[in-house]
Amino acid sequence: MKREIITLSGSTKFRDQFREVERMLTMDGKIVLPPAIYGKAEGIKHSVEVSKHLLSLHLDKINISDGIFVIDVGGYIGDSTKKEIDYAKDKGKFIKYYSKKFKEIN
Repeated sequence: MKREIITLSGSTKFRDQFREVERMLTMDGKIVLPPAIYGKAEGIKHSVEVSKHLLSLHLDKINISDGIFVIDVGGYIGDSTKKEIDYAKDKGKFIKYYSKKFKEIN
């Protein structure tokens, strides 16, 4: 049985929600690829080179995934996340949204 692979996308300011979804999907038997660094939540600023490197890694995660789960608390989607969504669409990946799954807390 092939397990579904899902990349988590969204603003890293939502670290707690990322972790919540990672646990939920893992318990549901999915392979989850979250960010390794929550720069906005942790107040970390990266150089342009490091930011490009992290984006490249994230796009590689999307490439090997069946789809993405967008952490869009309150419907918030920033420019980087919009680009990741467009990339996933172009690659034929499914896209799910936190704000639709957890309507009662948004």
